[in-house]
Amino acid sequence: MPAAVQYRRTRLARTLAVAATGAAVLALPLIGSTSASAATTTSATTAAKTAAGYTNNLDGWIRESLAIMAEKDIPGTYDGIYRNVMRESSGNPNAINLWDSNAAAGIPSKGLLQVIDPTFAAYHVSGTAYDPYDPVANITAACHYAQHRYGSIDNVFGAY
Repeated sequence: MPAAVQYRRTRLARTLAVAATGAAVLALPLIGSTSASAATTTSATTAAKTAAGYTNNLDGWIRESLAIMAEKDIPGTYDGIYRNVMRESSGNPNAINLWDSNAAAGIPSKGLLQVIDPTFAAYHVSGTAYDPYDPVANITAACHYAQHRYGSIDNVFGAY
């Protein structure tokens, strides 16, 4: 078989495989849709809350951190925190960086705002969990650090 024909057959097979996979992914939400919609409705009406009463998601963690920061005179805004969280961890409180110079030194960056353990220890804010993976503790400690280093988390526009 000529190489050009074989290339076209291989390309066609790949295209069909991708199309079939895409169709399967699109069909997944339709399978068992009555039970899925019931679960969605139930979870939407009973959203998990933190111990402080905030929603247990990125919005709630930022709002709880801002309340603690206000009590401790740590500057920062929702937008400044959100922008930095999205850049550092995409909102994943369990994010860990295992490839940069900190990781090579044995102290990987952790959590929503990618704080290393020595920085977390130095800037931990009382009233929050002593756990760099705890979303509220991570945000609050990182904002406390940013206050001392940059004046506010709002002044941070890159890796810090």
